[in-house]
Amino acid sequence: MKKITAFITSLLLAACQNTIETNTSIEPVSPQPEPRQEAKIIGGVETLYILPIEMPFQARMDTGAETSSMDADHIRPFERDGEKWVSFNITNRKNGEKHHFEKPIKRRTSIVRIGEHEERYVVNMSIKMGDETIKADFTLAQRDKFSYQVLIGRNIINGRFIIDPALENTMH
Repeated sequence: MKKITAFITSLLLAACQNTIETNTSIEPVSPQPEPRQEAKIIGGVETLYILPIEMPFQARMDTGAETSSMDADHIRPFERDGEKWVSFNITNRKNGEKHHFEKPIKRRTSIVRIGEHEERYVVNMSIKMGDETIKADFTLAQRDKFSYQVLIGRNIINGRFIIDPALENTMH
């Protein structure tokens, strides 16, 4: 009986040794991602420029908005070389400076406000905030009933800014 037990034990040990695999190969370490620039602390309202307009606009920072938005009027879609474009005007309320823009439509989006759905065009615009020029998507909306002509959403805020609502106009 002792011989059978010893024989079975030796078989089991041999089987265990054969099924244990060790991986001694060294995997290359993937390079570390580039460090992100440190986010700037800014206020709930900041001054910015919609390029090429030379008069500044006051903009509300809105972490609840996915996409930034700007006040536009005379919004008219049209076709250019088989592509969908939109023409619109932006007027600075402070001095009446008006600029006409024609931009390719990136997409259309539906905004839900106070239970109503509003369809808006999305275009790519350039703005200047502090020392930084930013190209980003903006929805075009008639914001004449709002205090601020420009709303900056998460598409611009994320990774760039930390919002302190107690502050205003921290960027010069």
